[in-house]
Amino acid sequence: MFSVSASTPATDARTRLARAAVDAFASRGFHGTTTRDISTAAGMSPAALYVHHRSKEELLFELAHVGHLRVLEMVRASVARSSDPVTQLGDLVEDFVRDHAVAHTGARVINYELAALSEEHREQILAVRHDIDVVVRDVVDRGVASGAFTTPDPRMTSLAVLSLGIDVARWFRDEGRWTPDQVAAHYRLLALRMVGAAG
Repeated sequence: MFSVSASTPATDARTRLARAAVDAFASRGFHGTTTRDISTAAGMSPAALYVHHRSKEELLFELAHVGHLRVLEMVRASVARSSDPVTQLGDLVEDFVRDHAVAHTGARVINYELAALSEEHREQILAVRHDIDVVVRDVVDRGVASGAFTTPDPRMTSLAVLSLGIDVARWFRDEGRWTPDQVAAHYRLLALRMVGAAG
């Protein structure tokens, strides 16, 4: 979920703080986590978080913003691989679900802790989520227009498809019964059935 563009002490520290924050928010929740918890888990002094972030809330926003932008880029790339709505939706859902399974801890945090963000930060995240919704809805609309999909409410169906994928981050566990690939393939089948794809 996180990438480091250069191996400098500053970026290493920010990455350690980000990873520690994800683990802490996932296990204790945003409000149950202190800045000391994050800094200590990152192997740094108790006040280290404030060297790199103005607040715990700003750190959560950065995690959510980077994560959502990455997912937006991913779903656009999924759709760009084909011109067929059936293949586009199948690929998008499979990539989206696999990602939410593989990075389930971080995905759970950035999807289920948004209420802790300031109004301004939450609006920025919702804007990116809207862009992700538009990508999915466009594929479904084109599928309905071409006769490849049959669903009475394409917009609601698009939201349902995304909601199912997001929820994978809530329940998926590395030691569970299914692998990310198995879950992704099954959700592809479910999504195509939801839009009434032929066959």
